[in-house]
Amino acid sequence: MLEQDYLMRILLQFAEILRRSWIRARDDRDPKAAADMLEDAVGEATDIDGGTLLSLAPESMASILQVSGTDPRVIEYVARSLMLASLYLREAGEDALSDLRLAQARSLGDAYGLDLPDDPADMPGLLDEFEGAEEAIIDIASADAPAGPDARVSERSAE
Repeated sequence: MLEQDYLMRILLQFAEILRRSWIRARDDRDPKAAADMLEDAVGEATDIDGGTLLSLAPESMASILQVSGTDPRVIEYVARSLMLASLYLREAGEDALSDLRLAQARSLGDAYGLDLPDDPADMPGLLDEFEGAEEAIIDIASADAPAGPDARVSERSAE
C-alpha cells in the first residue's frame, strides 16, 4: 500500500511538472527554464543524482535505470520528460544538449518498449489535449502543505 501511494505521488508530481514546464515554455517564453524543470524532476523521480544520470550516454542511462529497480511507469514519465526537454533545449538554441536528451529518451523507449512520438514537436500537442479540461482535484504544489483553518476543499460541480 505504501509503495503504491509513493508511486502515485511520484506520477502526480511528474504530471504537474510536465504541465508547469509547458506553461513556462509557452506562456513565459523561457524554454531553457522549462527544460531545467524537467531535468530536475528526472533526478528526483529516480532517486539517482540527476546531474550524474543526465550526463550518461543514452544506453548507459537505460542500463542504470533498469538495474535500479525504478518502476516502469516512472520511466515512461522520465522518457517523455526527456523528449519534451529536448524540444525546449532546441528552442533555447542548445542543439547538442537537445540531441543528447532526445537520444536518452529514445534509449529508454527502446529498453522499456515505450510508445513515444516520432517527433518531439508532437509532445506539446499531447498536453494541448488537456488544456481547458476539468479543474484538478488536488493542487500538487500544495499537497504537502498542512491543512489549516483557512484551507478549502474545491468542490466540483455536478454535470
